[in-house]
Amino acid sequence: MANRQTEQAFEQFVAQQKSTIYSVCYMFAASGDEADDLFQEVLINLWKGFEKFRHDSSPTTWAYRVSLNTCISSKRKKGISIDRKATLETSAYEEIEQNPQNRLLHKRIRLLEPFDRAIVLLWLEDMPYDEIGAVVGLSAKAVGVRLVRIREKLKKLQ
Repeated sequence: MANRQTEQAFEQFVAQQKSTIYSVCYMFAASGDEADDLFQEVLINLWKGFEKFRHDSSPTTWAYRVSLNTCISSKRKKGISIDRKATLETSAYEEIEQNPQNRLLHKRIRLLEPFDRAIVLLWLEDMPYDEIGAVVGLSAKAVGVRLVRIREKLKKLQ
């Protein structure tokens, strides 16, 4: 069982990384409820690994990596809903979806393969290519090449 100090550190970490985590969940969700479920699942996985996090990468990079892996895994096993304590404003998904351009972008990005979706998400968060590479396991140059190809795919999507 974790001590109170660890719990407080985790709560602070989540407060700092909440928008990062939710951004990933949003890109992999088809609805606000699904985004909330993914968010909860990510929090569980972050908590499980929190004391083992060695700070080899930045906390944000680690949060992205865990979030992406959780969302991709969840999509693969589809159908498991987790209800946990941590909460998220339920209106966040709906607020994002109110903007027509956001809706169109979200729709097109959701048509990409999960790996490409992850790269686009990190790029949209203004993450440098080398950090994107650290999250997804590619070189910065490979990230750049991949983004060019992804942009071409997105232009062709209806």
